[in-house]
Amino acid sequence: MKQQSRRMFRSLVLVALVGFLGACSTLHVGTAPTLEPGARWAILPFVNQTETPQAGLRAESIAESLLRVDGISKLQRYPTALNTETLFEPMDRKQFDAALAWARSEKIRYALAGSVDEWRYKVGIDGEPAAGVTLQVIDVQSGDVLWAAAGGSTGWSRESLSGVAQKLVAKLLRPVLAAAR
Repeated sequence: MKQQSRRMFRSLVLVALVGFLGACSTLHVGTAPTLEPGARWAILPFVNQTETPQAGLRAESIAESLLRVDGISKLQRYPTALNTETLFEPMDRKQFDAALAWARSEKIRYALAGSVDEWRYKVGIDGEPAAGVTLQVIDVQSGDVLWAAAGGSTGWSRESLSGVAQKLVAKLLRPVLAAAR
């Protein structure tokens, strides 16, 4: 009887632990369509919807690195003149439209766009890092959104914000990277 109680206790602890860890992130990821292997890609400006200066630029950098590491070798970044975000002035929709027009002129097939909805350390004793990101793969010529994902994640108090964001963006991009191979 004692052994059965121990097993039951262990099972409850395991279920509670899985539930606790699952509460640390929320992901909504669409099914990626079949993407043309070896196609040209571009990173478009990420819209910063946070109070954290240049969070969009930080998320772009993470996404670009992850795409390159996972095999998207024909990847171009939009010209820096098309993103005029500063510490006090966020990017606006006109800059995104200009970057999409640039991608069309370069005959790029797919573009990764996104927004940053949260990029901060939470207030409190622990100060957990929190990141929230949306991503879209766009057919550049038509402007159609082929795939979309949104997610948010928090980390432990000793984790870095960029580390939490990198894990989040990697999870969100997983189906796109698999479809592009």
